[in-house]
Amino acid sequence: MAKAIWKDEVIAESQNSIMVEGNHYFPPQDVRKEYLIESDYRSTCPWKGEAFYYDILINGDKNENAAWYYPQPKEKALQIKDHVAFWKGVTIEE
Repeated sequence: MAKAIWKDEVIAESQNSIMVEGNHYFPPQDVRKEYLIESDYRSTCPWKGEAFYYDILINGDKNENAAWYYPQPKEKALQIKDHVAFWKGVTIEE
């Protein structure tokens, strides 16, 4: 079971996360969306496509662009469509 934790709160928890390039991608139904706020930030991966980002907000503390997902991934990354990955101080426990 993988867990994403920030500020002592579990943001995501799943037995079905997918590992890609060293990152756990959590299925959307296993992510606590009440902690996520859509960000305008975008980035592009040559083989996955355009990544969209979330800010994480917990008890008034904001971690900008600390989560990302691919709403329309390229063909080689279809298995992570809409799955959420974390960085920027978010701890992943396995």
